[in-house]
Amino acid sequence: MYRPLLAIVFASLASSAVHAAPADGLRRLADPHGGLIVIAHRGCHEAAPLHGLGSTPENSMAALRQCVVLGADVMETDVRRSRDGHLVIMHDDSVDRTTNGKGKVADLSLAQLKALRLRQDEGGAAAPRSDQQVPTLDEMLALAKGHIVLNLDVKDMIYGEVVDAVHRAGAQNLVIVKTVAGVASVPLASIPPYDRVPFAVIPSTADPAAADVPAIIDNQTQGPIKPIAIELPVLPLQTLPAVMSRARERNVPVWINTLFKGFVTGMGGDPEARHDPASVWGRLTDMGVRLIQTDAVEALLLYRERTKRATQGMQTNSR
Repeated sequence: MYRPLLAIVFASLASSAVHAAPADGLRRLADPHGGLIVIAHRGCHEAAPLHGLGSTPENSMAALRQCVVLGADVMETDVRRSRDGHLVIMHDDSVDRTTNGKGKVADLSLAQLKALRLRQDEGGAAAPRSDQQVPTLDEMLALAKGHIVLNLDVKDMIYGEVVDAVHRAGAQNLVIVKTVAGVASVPLASIPPYDRVPFAVIPSTADPAAADVPAIIDNQTQGPIKPIAIELPVLPLQTLPAVMSRARERNVPVWINTLFKGFVTGMGGDPEARHDPASVWGRLTDMGVRLIQTDAVEALLLYRERTKRATQGMQTNSR
C-alpha cells in the first residue's frame, strides 16, 4: 500500500541524482556536512522493485546505468588486466562465476573476454546469461563520466596503468582509486601514482582487534594532501569509536561496508539492514559514518530519503 508514496519519493530522488555531476559527488564526500554517501558494491546489480527494475550483472555497463537511475553516489568496481594488456572490469581472477566461460582473466585476450556474456546479479552456474559483455576500464570511465563517481578497486599490480587510463579519459577528478596501507607503510599521498588521483586507503592490520587502525589513519593523513577516505577492514564493534574519533581529528571520512555479514562484527550487515535499517545503517550514521558501501542500494537510498525527510519535518515543527 506504500508503493505509490515510495514511487513519488524515489522519482524526486532519482531526478535530482541523475543530473548531479561526479565532481559534486566528490565534493560532498569530502564535506563533513555532505550527508550520507551511498556506494554501490560492484554496481547496482540487485533488483530494484520500487523502481520496477530487475537485476543486472555485477560490474556491468547495465549495473552502472541502473546506479544512475537509482541515484547512487559512487559505483565501486574492480579492475584487472587481460593477457594482451587491456584493463577490464572483473572482480574474480577467473571468469567462471560471472560469465558463461571459464579461465583466468590474465590468460584470456580481450577478444576472448568480449566473446563471453555476463551472468545476472552475482552470477553462478544457475544465474541466467545476459546480453552484457565484460567491459573495459575505458568503456566504464566513458559511460560514468558526467553521471557517477567510480571507485576503482585495482586487483592486479597495475596501479600505474589504471591511473594513466584515468588521466587519458580526463577522469582524474571523477574517480577514487582504492589501495591498502599497513602501520609501517609510508604516507601514500605524495608518491606516484597516488599523487595523481583521489584515493582511499584500506588499513591492512595484523592485529585481530584492529587496534592499530588509528595509527594507520594518523600516518596516512600527514601533510596537506590526504586520502579522500579511509575504508575500514573488518573490525570489532568496540574498536569503532576510537577509529571514528581519530578520523574526525584528522578530518578524513570513514567508509564502512555493510556487505554480507557486515564489516563491523556484532552489528550485522545488509541482510539485517534490509529488515531493520536503523539497527545497522542508523547506528553507523549515529556514530559519524557517512560513507556506506552496500549491495542493497535501493533500500539504503530509501532509508537516506526517509531520515532526511524526518529531520526536515522535525526542523519545521520546531520553528
